[in-house]
Order: sequence, then C-alpha cells, then structure tokens
Amino acid sequence: MTCPRCAEGVLLAGEPTGSIKADFQGAYYAPGPGEGPSKRAVLYLTDAFGMPLKNCKIMADEMAKHLECDVWIPDYFNGRPLLPVDAMAIPDRAGVKISWWQWVKFIVTIGIPNLPAIISNTPSVVDKRIESFITLLQEKRKYEKIGAVGYCFGGSTCVRLGGTNLVNSVIICHPGRFTLDEVKAIKVPAAWVCAEDDIFFADSLRNDSEAVFAARKDTDKFIDYEFVVYKGTAHGFATRPNLELPEIKQAYEDAFSQVVEWFRKTLVV
Repeated sequence: MTCPRCAEGVLLAGEPTGSIKADFQGAYYAPGPGEGPSKRAVLYLTDAFGMPLKNCKIMADEMAKHLECDVWIPDYFNGRPLLPVDAMAIPDRAGVKISWWQWVKFIVTIGIPNLPAIISNTPSVVDKRIESFITLLQEKRKYEKIGAVGYCFGGSTCVRLGGTNLVNSVIICHPGRFTLDEVKAIKVPAAWVCAEDDIFFADSLRNDSEAVFAARKDTDKFIDYEFVVYKGTAHGFATRPNLELPEIKQAYEDAFSQVVEWFRKTLVV
C-alpha cells in the first residue's frame, strides 16, 4: 500500500561506496570497517523506492561505519520497486493535510501505472524473499546476530520479521500498514522511530502498539522496546528528509542515532 506521502522525499548528498553482490541475490553490501569478518550484520529494508533511490545505500554505508559491522540491503522487490525515483516530490512539514486533488493525481499518475509492481510485491511474497536471503546469508557468512531496520514499507515488513526466528532485533521506522496481531507476535527487541504526523501510523495505533509491549512487563514474555516520536515530522522523514528544514534535519540525524544506539545495545556479540 502506498500514498502521496510515500512519494515525497529528497535525495541525500554524496554517493554510495558499497557494492552490489550478484551471488547474494543482487543485494547491496556495505562492509564493516574491521579487518576480520563481521560477527553481526544489519539488514536495511527499503521504502517503496527500493534500491534505485540512493538514500538507502548512503545510509547503509554510514550504518556500517558507525556500527562497525556489515550492512546489507536485500533486493526484496526483486528489481521492481513500488515507486520510481522520478515520482519523488518535495515533502511538506508535519500537519499539512493531503488534499483530494493530491490523492487523485497520485492514483492516476503514480498508483495505476505502478500497479503491476505493487501486485508483485505483496507482504507474503516479500517475506519469502527475505527469508530466502537470510538463509543464504547465514549459509555463506554465518553471522552470530542479525538485526533489521525498515523504513515505510520496510517498517511494516520489520513488524512481521520481528515475529520470526530470523533476526535478533528490529527497528521499525514510520511503518506502512500492519495489524495489532502482528505487533503481538513480535518476540525480539523492537525500537520504533515514529513521525508525529503519519497517515499509516496514527496516534491511536501507536499507543495500542506500545501498550502491547508495556503489558509484558514483569512477565517472562517481556522484551526490550522503545517508542520515540519526532516532533514536527511526517511519514518518510527518517529516510527521505528535506534537510533544508532545520527541524527535519535534526530529527533525521537523531533518528539515525537512535538506530545506531539500538543495535549497539541489542546486537552484542
């Protein structure tokens, strides 16, 4: 599922320094800076633009440096991301409502032309691709721990991934659609990067999701968690930020730091 907010964003400065690995299903690889093999890895699950949008690769490179571990971006859209990069528009601040005309324009010019890609990338399909990728990764690299961070579409994918035995920690950034039952199934440490204004992640759903984790306190089902709401932000700020807006630039940097600190805390080897 996509919306006009999913098509908003700005390109980050710089160019990626990692590489595409054909023997890892075409995944992007940002190696850790250490001399020896990395004992842990992070999967970066992209937004609807997929790997053609360079932001994810630039961010993966920076994560690899800060975390001193390998970071991978699986091609879980199988070469057919939900949205083309040239559809991206400048995002608004939080609180700016989507007009009916924006919805119509989005559906006619972006939604309908990309319907085949949307249909070919249903949650059940991408989940199988991710499972296949992680299995391949472990066969060849044998990481002791794996974390996953997802943005938008990738965020809702991380919600589901947190309910499997495939990863050891997840970070969910302004996610797309998911259900409360999927939240209840999460069994690994989970951090949430939340926009103040999010069409997919309303305050009521965020509060209900946080209540699921809070209810586990003082029980054997408790897992570490955190929810951080970034004031003045809208859906997409943590991966496609308009850095010309001071409050968005600060929120983007703080959200990136949250990701790094969470994995430092929960992916100890």
